[in-house]
Amino acid sequence: MFDLSPLYISLRAAALSSAIVFVLGTVVARLCYTLRGRKAAIVDTILTLPLVLPPTVLGFFLLVLFGRNGPFGVLLARMGQKAVIFSWKATVIAATVVSFPLMYRSARGAFEQIDQELLWAGRTLGMAEWKLFLHIMVPEAWPGLMAGLALSFSRSLGEFGATLMIAGNIPGKTQTMPMAIYFATAGGDMRTAWIWVGIIVAISCVSLTLTTHFDSRRRG
Repeated sequence: MFDLSPLYISLRAAALSSAIVFVLGTVVARLCYTLRGRKAAIVDTILTLPLVLPPTVLGFFLLVLFGRNGPFGVLLARMGQKAVIFSWKATVIAATVVSFPLMYRSARGAFEQIDQELLWAGRTLGMAEWKLFLHIMVPEAWPGLMAGLALSFSRSLGEFGATLMIAGNIPGKTQTMPMAIYFATAGGDMRTAWIWVGIIVAISCVSLTLTTHFDSRRRG
């Protein structure tokens, strides 16, 4: 019987990480989009770095941070929590880290295109900044935010290197579709590899279609 657990594990990791980066990326973009000059360049470099670093480097950093002797690993142990290394939670962490820059960049770009007169009109009426954010900025930037979410989901779904390092390849527990493809190919099981390739390509095409749709709405 064909094991569908990699599909479930991948979709769970992609869905949870997308929800996290949507909130986190939108809030961080709001906090940073007014920055200018050298400070903006430094912040952008730091927040976008996971997008250009090799996945194995990201995986190494995550192992150091969440390992038994790492700062987050020690903190979790003191809180009585189980280690996240080589657990399904590690797949979510890896997917979140690699997809965050896409959401952040999309959200910031969407905020930068908002008509500033709308914001100044709201301030003139006495609206607090958080109300401006929720009632003007988010609705106006919504197509861009949705495009960023779709891109983040696609990136999470295809994550391999960092996930392999921090979560491993445990069938039924941490084995995602990209890992199922790699190890099926390495083992000569091309039929299984082709099935997973077809599934992940189909899901990615749907996600990219949504990205194009929302991006065209933003530009229109």
